[in-house]
Amino acid sequence: MKVTAKRIDRDLTLQLHGELDHHGAKEVMLEIDRHLDVALPLRTTLDFSGVSFMDSSGIAVILRLYKRMQNLGGSMRVTHVQPQAMRVLRAASIGSVVTIEKEAEKL
Repeated sequence: MKVTAKRIDRDLTLQLHGELDHHGAKEVMLEIDRHLDVALPLRTTLDFSGVSFMDSSGIAVILRLYKRMQNLGGSMRVTHVQPQAMRVLRAASIGSVVTIEKEAEKL
């Protein structure tokens, strides 16, 4: 799993690439934390366009980022979620806590 970061002012986009499962989740969380510590963003977008598979470990990644952004006084959203990962997120009702967008459609 790879994380690519783009920052514009206090907006941070983190694009994930690969499989987000229990093997890579801890490493992804640490990488995201490093980017947050440097950028101190007000808004963070977690871009799932490159995620080919996600299990429940992806939920932990999202919730950890959500908590970090709350602590920073900021907001976050998840975008470009692929169908398999969207099924996992819907089953866990993550959309009731975090804004999830698939393309231009808000869920």
